[in-house]
Amino acid sequence: MAQRRTRILSEMTWPEVREAIERGAGVFLPVGSTEQHGYHLPLATDVILPTELALAVADELDFLVAPPVAYGYRSRPLSGGGQGFVGTISLQARTLMSLVEDVLSELIRQGFERIAVVNWHFENQNFVYEAACLALERHRGSSARILVAEHPFAELSEATMKTLFPEGFPGWDYEHASIMETSLMLHLRPELVLFDRAVDDASKRHPWYDVLPVPEDFVPASGTLWKATQASEEKGRITWEEIVAQFREAVVTELAGTGSPEAVRHER
Repeated sequence: MAQRRTRILSEMTWPEVREAIERGAGVFLPVGSTEQHGYHLPLATDVILPTELALAVADELDFLVAPPVAYGYRSRPLSGGGQGFVGTISLQARTLMSLVEDVLSELIRQGFERIAVVNWHFENQNFVYEAACLALERHRGSSARILVAEHPFAELSEATMKTLFPEGFPGWDYEHASIMETSLMLHLRPELVLFDRAVDDASKRHPWYDVLPVPEDFVPASGTLWKATQASEEKGRITWEEIVAQFREAVVTELAGTGSPEAVRHER
């Protein structure tokens, strides 16, 4: 398949988008947040990563990448540091669901039939799923199919986990702005990482439940929930390759069409 001028929908002209729909191209909708990620990572980390994931497979599978949803559901203290950090801008659940539902509904209305929601912000799960359900209910006669990736990857391989966490895996809720996210950003967007400011931090208490109002000892001072200094570009590269492979397989399995590997090989 010949490489297109751009895969970013907002950079295309409307005739280019029309042509993409007519040939059966799919569309990715990245969903993230504007949320603190410690002293060293940008607020847009949860937007950058799902967008990069979508772009990583867009050419070979013939997908466009829609403008990402850059705001997410409220940051929870034990998985994102909470709402107390300057720069974190969150939505109410109903606002997020309405926003994602409306965008998906518009994509379906215009004729896209292969759609994937790619979420990175942990707190958005369930809400993006509900939004996808509601969007399809608005278009009952459509043949559109939506893949909802509330988690951007399944379990990583044992080898990758040992590379990422040589001292043991603490759990994904601890991983906010820590080893994996920092490593991925060092690999993908190193110019945005202030690695000399990375710290190892943790909340004084990290129970399995939440409490409201949020106890002060649930929130680390830096916003980093574990050991960011153990990140590296190499860890990011290894992890990213596995995440991309898993995502590619999911899209091919559930949204096979003109952009499937079989079709790509045929066109070549």
